[in-house]
Amino acid sequence: MIHSLFLINSSGDIFLEKHWKSVVSRSVCDYFFEAQERATEAENVPPVIPTPHHYLLSVYRHKIFFVAVIQTEVPPLFVIEFLHRVVDTFQDYFGVCSEPVIKDNVVVVYEVLEEMLDNGFPLATESNILKELIKPPTILRTVVNTITGSTNVGDQLPTGQLSVVPWRRTGVKYTNNEAYFDVIEEIDAIIDKSGSTITAEIQGVIDACVKLTGMPDLTLSFMMLSWDVGKINPQKLPSLKGTMSLQAGASKPDENPTINLQFKIQQLAISGLKVNRLDMYGEKYKPFKGIKYMTKAGKFQVRT
Repeated sequence: MIHSLFLINSSGDIFLEKHWKSVVSRSVCDYFFEAQERATEAENVPPVIPTPHHYLLSVYRHKIFFVAVIQTEVPPLFVIEFLHRVVDTFQDYFGVCSEPVIKDNVVVVYEVLEEMLDNGFPLATESNILKELIKPPTILRTVVNTITGSTNVGDQLPTGQLSVVPWRRTGVKYTNNEAYFDVIEEIDAIIDKSGSTITAEIQGVIDACVKLTGMPDLTLSFMMLSWDVGKINPQKLPSLKGTMSLQAGASKPDENPTINLQFKIQQLAISGLKVNRLDMYGEKYKPFKGIKYMTKAGKFQVRT
């Protein structure tokens, strides 16, 4: 399935490569570089690039291109989903997924990639299992490994393999039982110079951080969603004004520049989505529950 994986920074430099089957030459990435030059932005690079002998499938996250090389036709979304899982795993291991962090932990990166794929096919993609196979790096563990010559590879079978659900290990116990949910919504919009909305879209995710003892079942329910228009003063036209300051010596922009906005609004779900309650079954203790809302700008553009 997946023969090789190349990690390419925004400058076009390959700073890490991993091969599971035969070694694929770096020259195969020339087709990717050509597509990158034709794209106006990094996000516009085609996710699937056919070549005479290979297919290149890529995702762009954290200013890094994750490029998978395959030789036979496979469902593209399957490979793309795996690449996203690789990024999420790196974030879970190292806190952030960036070029310097990957270079500093290159040994752990190769060990994790070796466990995630077996002969090019996904094998272990759950962080719960991977963290028992390959211990996350810490300062103390790094010092011990340097002195003793040991590695981060675990010597026991992951308990998640024996659990009812593979992504959770058996016999989990926490001192504080708590469940936190973050409702994060992102706005993509284009506003023209008259203030009219050309396009607008809201998309969101719900991030969960759950630390509960045992194997409880959780049900998260939402309030009935309804939209209404708030009070608008009929005597005035609603408007939003802002100013733009230039640094000393900066060139003067065009008369009608296009402005890309970035903002975050805490404790607001712009779609009106609200969590009603969280019910737990299978355990007798009462956990602490927390909900947080946030709305942020995605690709929010104002044309003047």
